[in-house]
Amino acid sequence: MTAAQVLVLGSTGYVGGRLVPLLLERGHRVRAAGRSVEKIHARSWGDKVEAVQADMHDLESLKKAAEGCDACFYLVHSMTKPGRDFAEQERDAAYNMVKAATHANLKRIIYLGGLGEDREDHPLSKHLRSRAEVGRILTLGPAEVTTLRAAQIIGSGSSSFELVRYLADRLPVMITPAWVRTRTQPIAIRNVLDYLAGCLENDATAGLTLDIGGPDILSYEELFHLYSEVAGIPRRRLLPLPFVSPRLSSFWVSLITPVPMPLSRALIEGLRNEVICRDERIRDLVPQELLSCRESIRRALEKTKQQTVETCLFDVGSACMPEWASADDPHYAGGTRFEMGYKARLQGDPKKVWEQVARIGGEHGWYFGDPLWRLRGFIDRLLAGPGMHRGRPHGDDTPHVGDALDFWRVIASDEGRRLLLLAEMRLPGEALLEFRMDSQWDNAVDLSMTAKFLPRGLTGILYWYAMYPFHVLLFKNIIENISDLAGTILYEPARRVR
Repeated sequence: MTAAQVLVLGSTGYVGGRLVPLLLERGHRVRAAGRSVEKIHARSWGDKVEAVQADMHDLESLKKAAEGCDACFYLVHSMTKPGRDFAEQERDAAYNMVKAATHANLKRIIYLGGLGEDREDHPLSKHLRSRAEVGRILTLGPAEVTTLRAAQIIGSGSSSFELVRYLADRLPVMITPAWVRTRTQPIAIRNVLDYLAGCLENDATAGLTLDIGGPDILSYEELFHLYSEVAGIPRRRLLPLPFVSPRLSSFWVSLITPVPMPLSRALIEGLRNEVICRDERIRDLVPQELLSCRESIRRALEKTKQQTVETCLFDVGSACMPEWASADDPHYAGGTRFEMGYKARLQGDPKKVWEQVARIGGEHGWYFGDPLWRLRGFIDRLLAGPGMHRGRPHGDDTPHVGDALDFWRVIASDEGRRLLLLAEMRLPGEALLEFRMDSQWDNAVDLSMTAKFLPRGLTGILYWYAMYPFHVLLFKNIIENISDLAGTILYEPARRVR
């Protein structure tokens, strides 16, 4: 296929966020779809694509997104949120895609699925079975579907690589399921991207299901040993035990690594399935140099150390403003919403104040009460939430819309004015945290920190009041410490805003 109008679903995810600039580089016109248009615009390539709002569970928005496109990359999944049947979510999304493709008369769909054969003696894990089912559903429409089946994707920020990296870096001895000796065929993210783009540009791949993998076949145990060797750390000792369940393993992994528990559980359950290529036609259809597993790990580590990770697994998440947060109904209209904030007037350079606000979280901490923040993060991990492990995946740059920040998600970032965070920790409700700067006169600025909370039932209301004393303690001191670090003068101590 020559230069085409291409729809990318999952454009701000790990694979999609890297595929879009590659497609642009190759001369294709890209329509990037997502639940938040602002999140798309915040990407480095956001001004080079047509950004459209679309939700996989909103058929009408999906139809509009697909109109006028020649082909679609289907790069979405639903495994990161706890408490949901991801297989049902993925099934619903796939059926909507078929309807949207039929409506828009899409010629092709290119889908990235998972390797693995469903056998009676070794049935596929729920995750891999769902991936296979999505591929079958997509073929029900008139569009020709190319399904690429991959095992672990090795690249800086990928879920598979981060799981191996954190476990190997932190644990000299690992008790693992017996499945750790299962064989796998990892593939470098660079090769995955070239295969995806290559399939779009080669009509001979239309309607085919193709296995993609790197040149190396090895067990997960050997993968850990290889990582240790490339990373220059002592060889890790693995103790496979038959009674270690995937549920127990995923709970332990979630405490050690930043990989979300629902995702780590899906990955660990898939360890029992051998995932190697049985069909190598793709090598003739889309020829390229395949990176060895050793080279893939080396490149991923290099980018991680240099903090040049383009996308990561934490990029998956909603950056949409909650409807309740922007509602203008008067307080007597019904419903319960809580809000509490502190404000102080600072004399000094507003740019330096913003620099401190923009650096908050991750290794820099929260400027006051870091043990309390870490305790809250630890509790969150026990509840299958993200905890504080994510840090600042994209380094010290000003946070962009859609970025993860500890157990928050950035949903607004206006340089020098506002940073708005949406809580992703496990809560009996929904929460926002806002930092706002309002200029008063030359070198004078009001800095405020405000929490907003929509409780869910009585538990949510009790939670708000239980946390209230901590908010009072933290907010006042955080503002005053930001002032100190920015070298500004406080006109008066931070005061409660009513």
